[in-house]
Amino acid sequence: MSDWLSDLPTLDPTAQRRLGALTPFDVPKGHVVFRPGDRAEAFSIVLTGRVEVFLTGPSGREVLLYAVEPGQSCVQTTLGLLGDAPYSAEAIAASELRVVMVPRALFASLMSESEAFRALVFRAFATRMTDVVTLLERVAFQSVECRLAALLLERAEGGRVEATQGQIAVLIGTAREVISRRLDAMARAGLIETARGTVIIRDVAGLERLASLS
Repeated sequence: MSDWLSDLPTLDPTAQRRLGALTPFDVPKGHVVFRPGDRAEAFSIVLTGRVEVFLTGPSGREVLLYAVEPGQSCVQTTLGLLGDAPYSAEAIAASELRVVMVPRALFASLMSESEAFRALVFRAFATRMTDVVTLLERVAFQSVECRLAALLLERAEGGRVEATQGQIAVLIGTAREVISRRLDAMARAGLIETARGTVIIRDVAGLERLASLS
């Protein structure tokens, strides 16, 4: 069995043999994995690294739909392979990747013949759909201040968040101008300080209270 297969749930011998014939390869950071309108030609298994999937609206504003990391699946790719639907989002390698690509024909064959492989795909798909629904609920029902405070707490390392206002806006699904105003308000309230490309957290408890509001 190929070494990379050891990180997957147990598969039947036939699926292991057929997948084991595939060779992992590296993808550089910044590479565009797919664009809107492309067709899914293979099922990606991410071994290391992170892929970020963005949806772009008519105004050009981007929203981060989800990220794909080792052990996770791409909703857009699974839907494309199962339903022959084109991609509606764009995926970019957020870091260097090591991936295995399962060609469309092999994917279809394993989905039909291997119960273990089929369970692996649908289990990962269900988990990822839950993440997407959670994102939609946050955007629809939580205030920008709430989402912003939660993001700052989640992303902080050593009390600092290294991200531009534009990047933060994409992550919580709003406009950069909105983030600029909300960060200014938080700074006036003594919750944070801002510098170029950096947010410094000054009041963790205050942000936690804000994040808990709807």
